[in-house]
Amino acid sequence: MTSTKSGLPQGTLDLLILRIVSLGANHGYAIGQRIQQISRDVLQVQQGSLYPALHRLEKRGLLSAEWKETETGREAKFYRLTAQGKNQLKDETASWARLIGAVGLILGGAE
Repeated sequence: MTSTKSGLPQGTLDLLILRIVSLGANHGYAIGQRIQQISRDVLQVQQGSLYPALHRLEKRGLLSAEWKETETGREAKFYRLTAQGKNQLKDETASWARLIGAVGLILGGAE
C-alpha cells in the first residue's frame, strides 16, 4: 500500500472525510478535529493534507460547500455530503470491510 504524507494508506483520508461529513456538515478544521477525537488521537490529519483532500472531494462532486459563520464568528467553508458522496462512502466502506476481513484472516494465522 502506498502511504500519503499523513501516514494513512492512499485513499483512506478521503474515506474518513466522507464519513465525518456524513455525520453532519462541518468546516475543515472541525473535520480534522473530529477525526482525531473519534480515533482517540491515533489519527492526526495535518492541514496540508486535509484541505487539498476537501477540495479534491468537492471537485469530484462528492462534497458540496458553502461559506457560513462558525461558532466563533468567523467565516468558513462548510462541507456537506452529496448524493454521489453518499454512494461513494457506501461503496468504499464495503471495500474496506472486505479488506479488513481478509487481512484479519491472514494475521490470524490461517495456514
